[in-house]
Amino acid sequence: MDKVINCFNKCPDASIRLICFPWAGGGSMHYARWANTLNSSIEVYSVRYPGREGRAKEPFFRDMQEILDELISVLLPQLKVKPFALFGHSFGAMVCFSFADHLKKVFNLEPIHIFLSGASAPYSEARLQTPNRSNISDQEFLSWLISIGGTPPEVLANAELVKLFLPALKADICVAENYRCSRPSTPFLSCPVSCFDGQEDTPHDLQDWKIMTSGDFTVQMLPGSHFYLKDKANEQIILDHIKKHLETAEMDYL
Repeated sequence: MDKVINCFNKCPDASIRLICFPWAGGGSMHYARWANTLNSSIEVYSVRYPGREGRAKEPFFRDMQEILDELISVLLPQLKVKPFALFGHSFGAMVCFSFADHLKKVFNLEPIHIFLSGASAPYSEARLQTPNRSNISDQEFLSWLISIGGTPPEVLANAELVKLFLPALKADICVAENYRCSRPSTPFLSCPVSCFDGQEDTPHDLQDWKIMTSGDFTVQMLPGSHFYLKDKANEQIILDHIKKHLETAEMDYL
């Protein structure tokens, strides 16, 4: 499991697991360190995809089903014994949805809370009309990266660093562009869903996420563009929200 899941602080006595899915091209480190801020009742599992970090020599995933197959093979035993929550930003939000949908339909398992960030619902018109970017030139791709922010300028100016991270980013975006799912006709979950987004980011259809659940649904806008969550103040707001709701869910569950 350690190959796929980065868990900084293993907490076998934790009441809840928070499973975090990286954004396109991202690694596991950003979310793994959340374990240093969240209390010991919440064990953080940060997903690590092939083609990056300690899995750099492995081929990238080609579609969403490959992602689900690996995650289910690794996580299913854990999910059956302890309540869990999901967090994902951008591409990670799409994987969150697909993972939750698969768990419910195939195993009748459901998270106690889903936290989504920086993305339209995968079945929304806003998402379906998003321009494809996985097949544009590297120069055009870098120009787009600059426009959305979040990547340090010194990284984008370094040809060797760009050569290292660009393939993983394009591979994930290709998975996202080719992923299709049906719009839920009725809610398939009952857990609360919390959405976050940057006020200066390209507008996302956040309200369309509501249809996935019969539970509580909230949207919170924070200052910043697409990678607003990298701002320390914004990150703390998100972590406080997660702590508050998972601690409440823990009491309800018990």
